[in-house]
Amino acid sequence: MQHSHLTTLHAVVLALDTLCQNGACIDELLAGSGIAPADLQRPEMRISIAQERQVFRNATDRCQDLGLLLGRRMHVSSYGLLGFSLLSAATLGEALQVAFSFPALLGTLFELRLRREGAQAWIEASDYRDAAELSTFNTEFCLASLKLICDDLLGRQLPLEAARFNHRAPRYQRQYSRDFGCPVQFNAADNAIVFDSQWLDRRLPLADPVTHRDTLERCRQLNREFLSHQALISRVRQLLASQLPDSPGLDGLARQLRCSSRTLRRQLQEVGTSYQSLLDELRFEQARRLLGEERLPIAHIAEALGYSETASFRHAFQRWSGTSPSRYRRPALA
Repeated sequence: MQHSHLTTLHAVVLALDTLCQNGACIDELLAGSGIAPADLQRPEMRISIAQERQVFRNATDRCQDLGLLLGRRMHVSSYGLLGFSLLSAATLGEALQVAFSFPALLGTLFELRLRREGAQAWIEASDYRDAAELSTFNTEFCLASLKLICDDLLGRQLPLEAARFNHRAPRYQRQYSRDFGCPVQFNAADNAIVFDSQWLDRRLPLADPVTHRDTLERCRQLNREFLSHQALISRVRQLLASQLPDSPGLDGLARQLRCSSRTLRRQLQEVGTSYQSLLDELRFEQARRLLGEERLPIAHIAEALGYSETASFRHAFQRWSGTSPSRYRRPALA
């Protein structure tokens, strides 16, 4: 199953709304993501998983149980057209199969699987493919939001028999029992929620075959667009990463992709990004990695990223992260 390098602003907006209600500063939460406050008013905008990841890094520094908090608020309506398709499906089982067949539209970082064996059904989230430091957050967010989707589709709470997580119990583990309403196991072999398989055959209250056929076809079209955009972003990132010290510029990159710079600029704008944003994103990722190497001078890091002057790198890193390279490095050396 293919994962999307692009996603919507839904989860980011939800995280900002959750934390800003408790006094967090929006500029601090967006620091280093390349997302401007004005972008939050563009519902059609697509952002990269890396941009979303940076916002979540900033947010989880301030709120460790954010995954559970967001999962409780990520209603099926947050998934746009896919959400309408799920709501109009005939049964819960059919709706979940549709959801898991469009990972790009669902925005998942996991391989999601629905498994039915006798009297029990499992929703499993495996093969996590993102930043290790956000593993617990993303697992909580994934399973809590899937539970909420099931509740929304059924029009009532889906009673769970068990919830399993392969990470260790966090200090706020009592919240798991409240959110999932069942026995919870940590340090498990997998991430899964378990329920009576009869619920998969339950007819949904908003089922409508005509609406479902129409929205399903439109989801297929939208998914093809997402995958096309994903292929473009992946290719651009691959080319830029291989030339990071001597970036080719928009014109040079366009020549490598055998298109005009105007066409490339337009294609990147259509997916909510730009040449400079992708270059900055890659430089920031590489800078964080290199800053973790104790003996590597900051001047050498600047050179490795294509900066002729160390001061220019320091200024860029301050803009990306909200802090200086030397201050960012200190926790890594502690």
